[in-house]
Amino acid sequence: TSVTVDFRTHVDQSCRYSEEFVNIYYDCMDKKRRNLTRLYLDKATLVWNGNAVSGQDALNEFFESLPSSEFQLQTLDCQPVHEQATQGQTTLLVVTGGTVKFEGNKQRFFNQNFLLTLQTEVQLI
Repeated sequence: TSVTVDFRTHVDQSCRYSEEFVNIYYDCMDKKRRNLTRLYLDKATLVWNGNAVSGQDALNEFFESLPSSEFQLQTLDCQPVHEQATQGQTTLLVVTGGTVKFEGNKQRFFNQNFLLTLQTEVQLI
């Protein structure tokens, strides 16, 4: 049963970390967009409606080009990704959904997926 307890602890921690992350992420998206790229690795790729954006400079330019937003999160799910799939890197799959209203547009539904990877250096916003 210790394996079950360890797994439950791992899942509980994953859920807490995921919730903290999405709160920070959507707060930055709505209010502090200039800080948003700090949540991405240098080589990160964002796929937005099928369009890929890679690298810190391109991500920053992309986020700054978006109209102001108001995200309302309605669903959050997280799953630890098995270490065999990530070469031993601690990784979480986070799935969110809700509504978003961009300035000048009507409110729409959205869903977003994140792969969170544990890093040895933590950057705080």
